Amino acid sequence: MTIAGGPHHPHPHPLPELRGYGLLLRAWDADSEADVDAWFRGRTDPEFRRWNTPLRITTDLDSARDSLRTAVQNTKDGTSAAYCVTDATTGAPLGHVGVNVINRVMSCARVGYWVLPEARGRGVATHALTLATRWAFPELGLHRLELDHAVGHDSSCRIAERCGFRYEGTLRDAMWEAERHDAYRDMHMHARLATDPDVNP
Repeated sequence: MTIAGGPHHPHPHPLPELRGYGLLLRAWDADSEADVDAWFRGRTDPEFRRWNTPLRITTDLDSARDSLRTAVQNTKDGTSAAYCVTDATTGAPLGHVGVNVINRVMSCARVGYWVLPEARGRGVATHALTLATRWAFPELGLHRLELDHAVGHDSSCRIAERCGFRYEGTLRDAMWEAERHDAYRDMHMHARLATDPDVNP
């Protein structure tokens, strides 16, 4: 199989909209108060904070706006692709899925996602990840997508498996403990290759 564009495949900007499963994935807008609010609620949600510790922890709307601006800028720079997951009918924000740490040399990237509390239990993360994966391989010219999560985050493990991301092992002390930058915990590594069969969860 030839990987379209190889390590220098251009990053599409602005990001194209992705549709399917009743969802619309679109670029985040750091100037939209609705988007800033959704980003703030997502990154301050107790479940997010339990399982994720970003370099810059969101504490208020100002810090949410700053981190969202960084995500938007990284998308413009081509180092990531941050999508706001919305309801295709109402346009209401439901969560986030991102293709991050895009490595043009190795043709790989890491995916991550979160879903707002009111949208959980509806398959939003599974379907958003499926849409992003189907887009990322051909359009970004990627060969490998990695997905990692803290050990014990069973729902994320199930999402990974439903979307065809095979479990590859446990990495010791490979991510920070919740809300700490001075302590570590183990994580599970999952991955999909462009040559793996497509899945329809």
